[in-house]
Amino acid sequence: MSIHVPPPPHSLAEPPGGPGASLEAAGLAPQRAVHWNLHPAALYEHAVRRGEGLITEGGAFCAVTTPHTGRSPNDKFVVREESSRADIWWGRVNQPFEEVQFDRLRADVARHLNDQELFARDLFAGADPNHRIAIRFVTPNAWHALFVSNMFLRPTPSDLASFLPSWLVLHAPELQADPAVHGTRSGTFIVIHFGQRTILIGGTRYAGELKKSVFTILNYLLPRRGVLPMHCSANVGEAGDVALFFGLSGTGKTTLSADPERALIGDDEHGWSDSGVFNFEGGCYAKVIRLSREGEPEIYATTRMFGTVLENVVVDPATRAIDLESAEITENTRASYPIHFIPNHVPGGVAGHPAHIVFLTCDAYGIMPPIARLSPAQAMYHFLAGYTAKVAGTERGVTEPKATFSTCFGAPFLPLNANVYASLLGERIARHGVQCWLVNTGWTGGPYGAGQRMRLSHTRAMVRAALAGKLDRIATTPDPVFGLEVPLQVPGVPEEMLLPRSTWHDAAAYDAQATRLARMFRENFEQFQDQVHHAVRDAGPRA
Repeated sequence: MSIHVPPPPHSLAEPPGGPGASLEAAGLAPQRAVHWNLHPAALYEHAVRRGEGLITEGGAFCAVTTPHTGRSPNDKFVVREESSRADIWWGRVNQPFEEVQFDRLRADVARHLNDQELFARDLFAGADPNHRIAIRFVTPNAWHALFVSNMFLRPTPSDLASFLPSWLVLHAPELQADPAVHGTRSGTFIVIHFGQRTILIGGTRYAGELKKSVFTILNYLLPRRGVLPMHCSANVGEAGDVALFFGLSGTGKTTLSADPERALIGDDEHGWSDSGVFNFEGGCYAKVIRLSREGEPEIYATTRMFGTVLENVVVDPATRAIDLESAEITENTRASYPIHFIPNHVPGGVAGHPAHIVFLTCDAYGIMPPIARLSPAQAMYHFLAGYTAKVAGTERGVTEPKATFSTCFGAPFLPLNANVYASLLGERIARHGVQCWLVNTGWTGGPYGAGQRMRLSHTRAMVRAALAGKLDRIATTPDPVFGLEVPLQVPGVPEEMLLPRSTWHDAAAYDAQATRLARMFRENFEQFQDQVHHAVRDAGPRA
C-alpha cells in the first residue's frame, strides 16, 4: 500500500509573507520549486525524498558530508572592499579576495542555484533584540535548511510577516569553484562580502561552515556597537550568577555548560553588552563521538530525538541504530538540535553579567593544573594565548600531542585585530569584578599515551565548587611554571591530583615537558609583546 504525502505549503517561487519574501532581491531567478520556512517534519519529508540521508532509530536525521567532515579554514576569504578593508585583520585567517573575483563567483553560484530545488530559511542571530541581525539562508538541501533552523533563532509568524533580511547566505555545497577562474584556493569556498552583506559557501557539505560564517560577521559587526562577541558557552545558577566557558573544540564547552544544576544560556557563541550576556543562537552543535548516557545524559538524549540533525555518525543500515563509539567516518561526529531539547535552558537566551569566566584547555602534555585561579592580567594573557593541544587521531598526520594557540579561543572567526576583543574583555572583567579560572580537561599523570584523561566527574566537581564560591577561602599554591594559583583542596576531588608534578612518576620528565610547553607559550606570545600592558606580558610562564 502506498501513502500519498501532499506537498508542504509555501512551495512557491514567490511565497506569501512579508515584503522581503522574494529571491529576486538576492539576484536569483529560480527555475524550480522554492520551499519557504518549512517546519522540521516537512524538511524531513523532503530530505528523505531527495536521498539526503537517513532517519535513525530514535528519530534523528543523519547526513554524511564526506569528503569534508570539518571546516576548511584555508578556503575562507574576505572581500577586500572599500567599506571594510581598513578594519580587517588581514593575514592567514582573513585572506583577501578581490571584488571582481567575488562578482564572478556570485554569478556562477546564482546560475547553479537557479537550476536547483531550493529551501529558503529566514532566521535571526542574536537573542538580544537590540543586537540581532536578520539572515536569509538559501540552500538546495532540505537537511541543511533543518540545520540552520536548529542553530539560529526562529522568527514568530508575526516576525516572518515583516521579515527583511539584512544578510544573505547563498549555499551551494555541490558547486566546485575553479581556482583559475574564481581566485579560490580549491573547489571549496567560504567568501564574506561585508559591503554587500552576502556570504557564499560552496564545495563542501559540512554544515558547520554555515554556523561559523555567521559567527564571523557578528565578530565584525558587534564590537562597533560596544558589544563583545565571544566563542564561549554560558549558563546561569539559581541565584542568577552567570558563568562563561571559553575553549576550543574538544575542550568541554558544551559538556560543562550543560549542567543539570544550572540553566543553559547557550553552548558556543555569545555577546556581552552593557545589559549582560545573550546567546547568538537558538540551538547547540555538540560533538558526540563516544558520548555516554551516564556522563552527558542531556546531550545523549538529543541524539535520539526527532528534529536533531546528526552529521557523520555511523548508522546501521538495517536497524538504523546509531553508533556513537565509531569514528569510522570521522572523529568530528556532531549533533545539531534546538536548545529547548536541553530541559534546563534559558528560554529567552539572555542573562546578566558574568560572575565567573572559565578558560578551558585540553592539555595533552599533562602539565597544566586541573584548576587554577587567574589574576586579571593572567586572564588577559591566557585569553590572547587561547591554548589547547590536539592529540593523535583527531587530525590526519597528528601522531603525538601538538600545541595549538588560537587567539581569543576563536582565531579562525576574528575579522578584527585580536586586541579589539581583548580590550573589550579586559574592560568588562574590571568593571564587573569577574573571577577567572583556568581548567584543564586534558591529561594528568603524564602526557597523552602515558597519563590518564581527567575524569569528567572530577572536572564537574571542580567547576561547581568554583562557581559556588567554595574555593574562595581555600589555600592555594603557585604553579611552579605558570605562576597560577592552584587550590590545595576541592570538595570531591583527590588532593593528589591538584598539583600536576606530583601525579607524574618521573618528576624530571615533568620538568622537561613543562619547560618545553612554557617555551611554546612564550614563542607564541611574542606577537603580542609590544601591544599589551607589561602586567599582561609578565603574566605568562616563568623562564
